[in-house]
Order: sequence, then C-alpha cells, then structure tokens
Amino acid sequence: MSLTTVLGIILGFGLFVSSVVLKTANYMLFLDFASFIMVIGGTLAATFIAFESRYVVNALKVAVSIMFVQRMGRNMLTNEVGRVIRWGYIVQKNGLPGLESDAKNLAKQDRFLNFAIDLVISGYNGGEIREILTNTVQTTFGRSVINADILRSMGNTAPAFGMIGTLVGLIIMLDSMASDPSQLGPGMSVALITTLYGVLAARLVFLPAASKIQQREEIVQFRNYLVAEGMALLAERKSPRYIQDKMNSFLDPAIHFNIDRHLKGRTS
Repeated sequence: MSLTTVLGIILGFGLFVSSVVLKTANYMLFLDFASFIMVIGGTLAATFIAFESRYVVNALKVAVSIMFVQRMGRNMLTNEVGRVIRWGYIVQKNGLPGLESDAKNLAKQDRFLNFAIDLVISGYNGGEIREILTNTVQTTFGRSVINADILRSMGNTAPAFGMIGTLVGLIIMLDSMASDPSQLGPGMSVALITTLYGVLAARLVFLPAASKIQQREEIVQFRNYLVAEGMALLAERKSPRYIQDKMNSFLDPAIHFNIDRHLKGRTS
C-alpha cells in the first residue's frame, strides 16, 4: 500500500473515531461480538447463496490484495510504449524471428502480452490482431470485475442484516422487559449497534473494496488495449516513430514516450 493511501486511511479513520470520543467516554459500548457475527455471518451466507462459492472465495482474496500497491502505474504505460517501439526497431532489422527471440521470456511474466506476440509471429495482419485482442481484453475484463460485483453485492446486503440484527435484538429485549424494565435502555443500544455494524461494513469495507478493484481492472483493461494497438502496428510493419505517435495518442501528454529524448539519454 502506498504511503499516501496509508496516511489517507489513518487521517479519515482518525477523524471518524475522534467524533465518537467527543461524544462518550464509554467506548466499549460500541463493541459487541454477537452483533458482528450476525452482520458478517448473514452477509456471507447470502453471498454464498447468490454466487458460486469459488467466485466468492476469490473475491475475498482479491479484496485483501487491495491493501498492496497496484502493479500497473502511469509510468508503466510509458514503458509499454517504449517496449513496443524497441520491438519495432528489432522487426525492421531482424524480422519476426528477432521479435520471437527477444520476447521468449514473457510467457510466465505476462500472459496477455505473450499471447499478443504469438499472434504477430503467427502472421496475422493488423486488423485480425486488433479483433482477436479486443475480444480477449473485453472477456478478460468481464471475468475480472465479477470480484467487484460480488463485493458490491455484499455491501448492499450488510446493512439489511444490520437491520435484521436490530429486530432480533428488539424481540429479545421486549421479551425480557416485563421481568427487568431497567434493561430496556442497554438492550436498545445493543440492538442498534447491529445496524451500525451493517452500515460500517458496507461503507468502510465492501463498497470501497469493490470500487478499488473495479478501478484497478479498468487500468489493466486500458493497458491491454494499448498493448493490443501496439501489436497490431507491429504486424502492419509500421515505423517506430508512427508506433510512438499512435500509442502516445492513448496516453496523457505528461507521460508520452519520446524516441529522441530516449536516444539522447542513451548516447550522453
């Protein structure tokens, strides 16, 4: 996780907790294990009913992974342009065998890029490569965002189980009210905590995790579209400078790749 993200979480959560501290000194009032189990257990049960179990397990694993730094940053997009341009020079000089030799170690590192290179080496033309890789990008994205959909569903379900827990708490409280009316206030507070847990689980865990996973998959999708265009241009034997300009058109001008600057840096 990046330092900025950590500081943002600490600041935001600190402000949230401080608002509670300013209102009461009885912090243990907000801790109730039974309420926690009811919200999380009910949410998991409903999710496993709604989705295939392997998808749910994978979504929970991916949710944990958002705590780590995203591997696909802005500078990596620039590097992708530079790599395809370098391959453009190799194809100009040594043909497709040169590309195959240079990219032989990509199979384990990047399956999408390895598949794209295989298409180029196999002799498909640019239009065919665009069509095949576009389909690959779209179907891969569709499979990947299932994790976000599942977590979003959990975020919508958790508050409902919070309300169910509140109703259960009220039923139990009313049942014991005749024998001990003094327990009405504490019983009500415990019942309401379940609703609080449901809302917090949705708004601080499930929905934010779904949004981040969706965002990361959209970044990967964009990168794959960029690579797909580069591979199609290689198949069309476009010049390295044309490849640069066409691929740069996908990017923010601040991260454009510049052949002249790169060559100057290597010779200086």
